[in-house]
Amino acid sequence: MTRATDDHVELTYIGGPTVVLDIAGYRIVTDPTFDPAGTEYPTPIYTLHKTQDPALTIAQVGALDVALVTHDHHFDNLDRAGRRLVEDVPSVITTRAGAERLGSRTIGLDPWNTYDLPARSGSTLRITATPARHGPAGGDRGPVVGFVLETIGGTAPIVYLSGDTVLYDALDEVGRRVDPDVAILFMGAARVRELGPAHLTLTAAEGVRLARDVFTRALIVPVHFEGWAHFSESRPEIDEAFAEAGLADRLRWPMRDRSLRLSRQPRH
Repeated sequence: MTRATDDHVELTYIGGPTVVLDIAGYRIVTDPTFDPAGTEYPTPIYTLHKTQDPALTIAQVGALDVALVTHDHHFDNLDRAGRRLVEDVPSVITTRAGAERLGSRTIGLDPWNTYDLPARSGSTLRITATPARHGPAGGDRGPVVGFVLETIGGTAPIVYLSGDTVLYDALDEVGRRVDPDVAILFMGAARVRELGPAHLTLTAAEGVRLARDVFTRALIVPVHFEGWAHFSESRPEIDEAFAEAGLADRLRWPMRDRSLRLSRQPRH
């Protein structure tokens, strides 16, 4: 994989919530999950089941500069191999609670905190944590954040990463503060039977609402819609919802056999 130039970002899909972003001279992995298909993750209440191998191994991915971990306490966002990987990544950014668990090298951010990485290619990469709510109101699943990536003094596209969230008022605030070129949305309408019927990640309808009303010019990249048994929606439901809303042209599906090149979008 080659590093992106300043005017675009390269997205390489690994599977689940895991992508590698080449942006402004940095290589960034999101929510690393590299365990093989068939791995099970028992908890006292439920067991998660991984159903898909990663598209690339850790060795094939190669050197990384940053790991963005939206939350560390669920295996479908940081699995066993992913935990080993972050031990070798120079910068790991997550929630404040996650930073306490992952160790002293980890940077913990609350929503709207920022962290700047030193300049490369003449610009600084600013990482901003954004609000996320992992399920219905009152159904606390532990702290989760999303992230915004933008270059200060550069021309790379602004990228929003939702993390595991449902649609709620704070995402409208993200839209008011940020005008991303690319919105990477964690979808799949995750449901865990033992926790009740509520969805824990974005539904297709919620993704449409965000694309239409909140991130109005962004290219939409769905992730975290396959690879685990607890998703209740997948690509067909997302395609249908966006087509019915007249927004199919905004979708950019990540492919397991090639990278996506994503550019800045025209301002309205």
